[in-house]
Amino acid sequence: MAVKNVLDKDSKELQAMKADIHPDYHEIKVVMTDGTEYTTRSCWGKPGDVMRLDIDPLNHPAWTGGTAKIQEKGRLAKFGNKYAGLGVASTESATAAIEKAAEAKKKLAEGKA
Repeated sequence: MAVKNVLDKDSKELQAMKADIHPDYHEIKVVMTDGTEYTTRSCWGKPGDVMRLDIDPLNHPAWTGGTAKIQEKGRLAKFGNKYAGLGVASTESATAAIEKAAEAKKKLAEGKA
């Protein structure tokens, strides 16, 4: 690795950059969950390695409209069971509230259309 000259902001003089302290930055291939691929640069792995994603914007609840998928996995039910004795709403009332909010959002969208 070559030594680079950089301007020191305090002394306004050129200083030599430290050699061999930066990680190797190289090209890798990223494969999305649907099989699409792209090449990017990263410090991950070795040059030419392939990173296969388990979660990406194509299947993560945050990008796909999440509440239905979270309910399918039972996370809401698990939360309701865990905190049932603390006065937190039950799973049924939480599900009803989510459905009511979705209906209200749909009606609002239809009214604006």
